[in-house]
Parts: sequence; structure tokens; C-alpha cells
Amino acid sequence: HNGSTATGKNTGHLSTNADCSVCHGTRAWRPASFDHASITTNCVSCHNGTTARGKDRNHLQTGNECELCHSTQRWSPATTFDHSGITANCVSCHDGSTAPGKNVGHIPSGNDCETCHAPRGWIPANFDHASITTNCVSCHNGTIAMGKNATHLQTGNECELCHSNQRWSPATTFDHSGITANCVSCHDGSTAPGKNVGHIPSGNDCETCHAPRGWVPANFDHASITTNCFSCHNGTTATGKGPNHVQSNNDCELCHMTNAWTPASFDHSAVAPGTCNSCHNGITAQGTPGGHFSTTLSCDACHNTNNFSPASFDHAGTAYPGDHRANLDCTDCHGGNSQVVTWDSPAYQPDCAGCHARDFKAGPHKGRGVSELRDCAGACHKPREHSVRDRKWD
Repeated sequence: HNGSTATGKNTGHLSTNADCSVCHGTRAWRPASFDHASITTNCVSCHNGTTARGKDRNHLQTGNECELCHSTQRWSPATTFDHSGITANCVSCHDGSTAPGKNVGHIPSGNDCETCHAPRGWIPANFDHASITTNCVSCHNGTIAMGKNATHLQTGNECELCHSNQRWSPATTFDHSGITANCVSCHDGSTAPGKNVGHIPSGNDCETCHAPRGWVPANFDHASITTNCFSCHNGTTATGKGPNHVQSNNDCELCHMTNAWTPASFDHSAVAPGTCNSCHNGITAQGTPGGHFSTTLSCDACHNTNNFSPASFDHAGTAYPGDHRANLDCTDCHGGNSQVVTWDSPAYQPDCAGCHARDFKAGPHKGRGVSELRDCAGACHKPREHSVRDRKWD
């Protein structure tokens, strides 16, 4: 049975160097009492699922060379396993029971090990991010793979909330809810909108006032504000000066603190002239005390903005009579301690005779009457040329 004298092994016969009688009987080729010990290759010629049992449906996807992994004596264990012939279905063995599977820190992914790993070793992995859905930071922690850089927004570790699994930027699906600080690293006016031209002067900690979900409304912390209060407190954006506020310019910070309107450390230098009474009315601030000269003039007609006393009233431009050699007390003319002058002879006001008509003596005036000479200084007298002791008129 060498194929010439008589029928020999056909082309599909198992490769073996054993004598025919080792497996076949003398009466017929089949059935064969098969001794696998002498088989070295071409197992699949029998183990094809028809002649003999072949690979089951859960078998790793491989070529048909059974002998690469299995021995001729038994299927399992496949102790001489050669991964080079494996193309798929790694998890059928690498399930954590038959062979090591994914460890507890493995990125959540499907069971297609071969998507990233090569048959010869787990590492290095030819990584396909497309199958990753979460837990990016298990690799992207700055050690195993590149993590957040020093200027990254302060956030939790859920990279996938903002970044796609194909690239870091652009982070098109940006979820601000995970942001806790360092907003200005993006909101710098270039990467994302920053402070507009009308924004109040402040530091760059957006999160001090603004919430991650929106600029407005702002939970405003005035502690970081140093100037330009009026840019908000203009009566539109935020509460401005009330109708009874002292007339002043718009530098709120000259008097008010950043945390409260009151009490105000008041700087009177910015108060508009003629408006003192709007505060100094005895309610908002100290007003005129009892016995104060009664007048409709504003406080600053006599007082300056730094002190109430001494008071200095300038009669310039008024009908203050005469050029007296001594300073008169207010009550010498304002007998009722009021703005109204109490003239001794009202008919002659506002000339000298209005007060001095009773001092007029007809004899020395050579027949001229008081009405004619009512302006004593303009007529004859020059009061300032007299000494203090001489109290007579020239």
C-alpha cells in the first residue's frame, strides 16, 4: 500500500510516519483505531466537525493549525498556546477565570481585547479611543498617559464631560458644571469671551461672583472691588443714588465701603456747593443747633466743608451798611438773630441813617436834614480816620 503496488494514503490523509497497521485493521481502512501519538500536523483534516469533532462556536478565532496549541493526546489544557495565530475573541479565554482578564483599573470598554492589544503581549497597546466611554483619567493621569496641564481649568477628573474620545481640542461639548476655578484660563477674551469693556475693575477670579452655568445673575462679592462702583450702581444695573442723596460726583468709593452703604466715611470735599442742608437737617446728619442764626442760606455760606467753626460770613455783594472801624456782632444789625436786619430807622435803609438817624444833630449840619445827609460816609464822615478814643464824627 505504497500507492503503486496497492492503494496508499490519499492526499487528505493525516501526516504521519506510523505504519498503516498502527491505526487500520487488515480487513478494512475504517474504522481506524486511531493513535494520535504519531500525528504531528494537519489535525483539521479529521477535526473538521464532520469526520471528527472540530472547534466549537466559542473557540478563539484562529487558523486551523490545532497542533500549535493542543497536544495529540488531549484538547485541554492547551499548554503550548501560541498567541500568534489568534485574531479575535481573546476574551473567550481572557475572562479572568481561564486566563487573566481585565484588571480592576482597566478603562471601561468592550470585550474586544484585540482592538488595542497585540496577540504577543498586553503592552504596549495600540490604543483605539473610539471604544472608550468613561474613566479617561485612569490612564490620562499624567503618569500612564498625558493628563491635565498646569493651566487646565480646575475640575473633577471626568475628561469625557468636555473632551471627545478622539482628541482633546476643541472641547466642543463643554460642561461648565464641573468647573470650580480658573475660569479666566479660557475666558480671557481670546479662547472664550472675557470681561467686557464696562466690567468693574476686579481680579481674574470669575468664580468669585459668577456661577459656572451663566454670567448672570452674579453672586457679587464686593470685597474685591476697589473702584468704579458707579459702573454698576448707576440706578439701572444696580441700585444707585436715591433722590435724597447728597449732590456729589459719582465716586461712591470716596465715602462708602465695598460691603455696605452705611456707615459712610464722608468726604465733604466732593459735595456740591449749596447742598449741605440735604444731609445736615437734624435727621440724616447734625443740623443747626438751638439758638442758631435763623437764615435760609446754605451752611457753606458761612461754614467750610471741614469744620463748622469758626464761621466766616462774607457780606460782599450785599447791602452791608458803612465802613465801620470795629467789627460788629451779628446781633448789632440782626436784632432778631435772623437773616432779617432790624433797622432803627427803616425809612433810611440801607444807608447809614437807617441805623444812625437818631445820632443826627441839626446844629452842626448847618440846616441840612438827615434825609439829605443819610449816607454819612458819602457826605462828610470818614470813620476809619478816627482813633479808637475819638468817637466823634468830623
